[in-house]
Amino acid sequence: MAYKDLREFIEVLEKKHLLLRIKNEVSAELEITEIIDRVVKSNGPALLFENVKGYKIPVFANAFGTMERMFLALGVDKLDEIGERIQKLLEFEAPSGIWEGIKMLPQAAELTSFAPRYVKSGPCKEVILKDGFSLDDFPVLKCWPQDGGRFITLPLVFTKNPKTGKQNVGMYRMQVYDGKTTGMHWHIHKHGARDYADASGKSDRIEVAVAIGADPAVVYSATAPLPDNIDEMMFAGFLRKKNVELVKCETVDMFVPAHAEIILEGCVDSKERRIEGPFGDHTGYYSLADEFPVFHITCITHRKNPVYHATVVGIPPMEDAYLGKATERIFLPLMKTQLPEIVDINLPVEAVFHNLCIVSIKKRYPGHAKKVMFALWGMGQMMFAKTIIVLDDDVNVQDMREVLWATTTRMDPARDVIIIDRAPTDTLDHASFLPNLGSKMGIDATRKGKDEGFNREWPDALKMDEAVKARVDMIWKELGL
Repeated sequence: MAYKDLREFIEVLEKKHLLLRIKNEVSAELEITEIIDRVVKSNGPALLFENVKGYKIPVFANAFGTMERMFLALGVDKLDEIGERIQKLLEFEAPSGIWEGIKMLPQAAELTSFAPRYVKSGPCKEVILKDGFSLDDFPVLKCWPQDGGRFITLPLVFTKNPKTGKQNVGMYRMQVYDGKTTGMHWHIHKHGARDYADASGKSDRIEVAVAIGADPAVVYSATAPLPDNIDEMMFAGFLRKKNVELVKCETVDMFVPAHAEIILEGCVDSKERRIEGPFGDHTGYYSLADEFPVFHITCITHRKNPVYHATVVGIPPMEDAYLGKATERIFLPLMKTQLPEIVDINLPVEAVFHNLCIVSIKKRYPGHAKKVMFALWGMGQMMFAKTIIVLDDDVNVQDMREVLWATTTRMDPARDVIIIDRAPTDTLDHASFLPNLGSKMGIDATRKGKDEGFNREWPDALKMDEAVKARVDMIWKELGL
């Protein structure tokens, strides 16, 4: 279903008994984090903190903190449904005749119906503040004890490239310095950082708009690793099967979700930097303080009685685990388009997703596993994968017992492990020898044959006779086991 806004999603969660309203007074400094951490690790409900100490605005959190709520957020019974829709689009070809064209009309209509719809105004402009505003009026969380301050943790950051004029949205944490100034945590590899870099030498400043509290498809799309030519708001329209409404900002030439709860407008100077951090991050460690760009707010607009949407990251699993798993399932068809030999992929939550990629393939020739490793490292954000394990297609990569058994029994370290030095790493990887630069490890855990120099006989894996299994199934049932 297409949720009109975040509030409608909250209403649906409550009707399905997937939301807990917390009326006790709690502090935005550390206490909300501790509650969220306990709830998400016990597969608990979404949370609406209605009595945040010192604030009139409630905090909504843990929206996506179970697979059930992730399905509900994106309107599916399983995430593979979205992947299947993407697969159909990828199979679309120009029709060879009139009849073929008629048959493809539904696909063509879907292809052209995703673009956002521009409207003159929207609920996000119910209150417009060009003077006398302050971020101190919003319950921005301080999440962990050693954090450098309060952080906006779920911002949809809209930028426009000064060279191309194309608008983009990503999700980058924002440390609050004062009532009108925040940090802008743009990693060097991210699209926002690219737009920021392209502003240097032009106007030396880039306009930015930040939306807080949008409908779930829009929020998810800001995190999605989309190709550069795919607009995030168009992708959100695809997910929700309904156009996203965008409205122009008051003080910057940007368009933002019309039904968002809060909009921050302003600019970032391409020459200004300020210390940002530390911050308790999704790696389970504090990311260290460093210099990052500074966002100056020129206007705040918001709905009447806005809801502040937040998330907390930390030692996995946290809420972002479910967003990450959604990305794994949704974008698998895109990977298969470029690498059709891929059967399945698993980015384990415990390995912080990009630290470990486990992939199964239909192996067809010698060296095939290594070809897949290098291809994955060259595929967008998969460049951050620190370790890639390639397995045969008889291994269920979602079952870690099978993965560990097959990896350790089909791999010889000297022959099957490759190390790549001085490759791109995630900015948050504290173990690399230099920031943004480290090493990779690939493990070929596929069976080897004579064409790969393995001259010994490869043993058969243990497997019970099917007739015996069928007989024991009946006995098992009679025993009530």
